[in-house]
Amino acid sequence: MDTQLLSQIAKLPGAPGFEKPVRDFLIEKIAPYADSIETDNMGNLIVFKKGTASDKKKVMAAAHMDEIGFIVKYIDDNGFLYFHTLGGFDPKTLTAQRVTVHAKTKDLTGVMGSKPIHVMSQEERQKNPKTDDYFIDLGMNKEEVEKYVQIGDPITRERDLIEMGDCVNSKSLDNRVSVYILAEALKALQDQPIPYDFYAVFTVQEEVGLRGANVAAQQIDPDFGIALDTTIAYDLPGARPQEQVTALGKGTGIKIMDAMTICDPRMVEFMKKTADKNQIDWQAELLTGGGTDTAGLQRMGQRGSIAGAISVPTRHLHQVIEMCHKKDIQDSIDLLVALVKTIDKNDWSH
Repeated sequence: MDTQLLSQIAKLPGAPGFEKPVRDFLIEKIAPYADSIETDNMGNLIVFKKGTASDKKKVMAAAHMDEIGFIVKYIDDNGFLYFHTLGGFDPKTLTAQRVTVHAKTKDLTGVMGSKPIHVMSQEERQKNPKTDDYFIDLGMNKEEVEKYVQIGDPITRERDLIEMGDCVNSKSLDNRVSVYILAEALKALQDQPIPYDFYAVFTVQEEVGLRGANVAAQQIDPDFGIALDTTIAYDLPGARPQEQVTALGKGTGIKIMDAMTICDPRMVEFMKKTADKNQIDWQAELLTGGGTDTAGLQRMGQRGSIAGAISVPTRHLHQVIEMCHKKDIQDSIDLLVALVKTIDKNDWSH
């Protein structure tokens, strides 16, 4: 596993709507593996690899580039920043975190601040924190802050990738681990013929409503859709077996459904059979909340697509300590490659 590449991808800033640093990095890395590369008006990166079959069907795989983040909405008289969230946050995870404000001329490090517990009332201590309880401290007065920062600047969380046992741990593995998987799959397919035209799409603004995938699927109009995203690994103390969704180290996840998509049973069965044939460990993923780009791939083409998803088991989602198992990551790469190479061999009529 190329841990250095995954670390580089995870570290890059890319709040929803501000994915350019990730896109620019990917263009440089994946150019040797593509027949063509383009960026649409929305900012999706569309990588095309031509198929050999006379039956010109289209396969679209999508991994979103954006990470949950913030945007500056107000600078107070003392230079503290107030923000709006871009994506879903559990407010208690904001405590004691460093962030980076991506101003026009330079990046600035800030810290998430809130009312000190020493001066909280008993009632305040017992309340669950809210997002608007927090502000960002840049260590500067208002005059200094306004030399660099303006309303609308994006903000991302700060944390490097580390290895922990057989796992990797970092911010933004949702969904940079899938960006890595899709890039590695393109590399593995570089010199191999594939039957159908393959569109590997690195999408934008998934965390705020699957917006990039919707646009890309409208444009490409795929026959088959394969989304790549993280899913909950709730293999933690106190979790009941029926709550786990997935577990680390047990293989790639094959999505059955989430709150926005019921995957096509034909695609689910094809994924399972392909995994078994290639001795790839897998686990069924049924997530009753949340959604992924699978929904856009399935519904936004002119005729819809036969859609499913590869889901990477991940602990501590939407925190800066997201954790994935290296084996699950490799299983996900192997499954995607096998699917793209053999998708024409499956009976899709039933």
